[in-house]
Amino acid sequence: MSSREAVLGKIRKSIQVAGPDTERRAAVAARLGTAPSGVIPARAQLPQPEQIELFSTMADKYGATVSRVGDYDKIPAEVSNYLRERNLPAAIRIGADQRLKQADWASEKNLEIREGASDGGDLAGVSHALAGIAETGTLALLSGQDNPTTINFLPEHHIVVVKAADVTGDMEGVWTMLRAHSGKGEMPRAVNLVTGPSRSGDIEQTILLGAHGPRALHIIIVD
Repeated sequence: MSSREAVLGKIRKSIQVAGPDTERRAAVAARLGTAPSGVIPARAQLPQPEQIELFSTMADKYGATVSRVGDYDKIPAEVSNYLRERNLPAAIRIGADQRLKQADWASEKNLEIREGASDGGDLAGVSHALAGIAETGTLALLSGQDNPTTINFLPEHHIVVVKAADVTGDMEGVWTMLRAHSGKGEMPRAVNLVTGPSRSGDIEQTILLGAHGPRALHIIIVD
């Protein structure tokens, strides 16, 4: 008996399973094949315009700031305004996301664009989210060259772009979108779910921003 068989044998014995695995294997295959959804809360089933409003409200509740622009060409000006209002250097770190490439970054003459993964020396980074979750104000971000995970955590200020059409009511919708994006059964190396800026209350229950990531999160919703 191999070590694997020994471990699985102990598990079967502890849960009192006897006989062949044919029925259980069929049940697992059926579940994976159909990808059934869990219970969807009522407030996650709002019409799309109300979902976007709920997403903005919940993001604000958890410490993020939210702005809305008409199209991708307006993003560079919005990013510059964010940096200027906070007296930050006119420089951002950005990945290779083709949606962000649509933006006319050259229109902001004084804005320095640094490309690729962050090395920890950037004050501001820009990412594009796969989706926003209206129920909780959460952003779903996929790892990869398009949106390096280091930009999610190393810069002090994280600016995240999300399309209004990609704001879904609940987390179940994110997994549906991920299957459509990457293919069923395929996953990026990491899926980061981000709700508000990084915070911790580990020390004397005092909230500290930026403990494990950005101390500020700004969301740009593109109509």
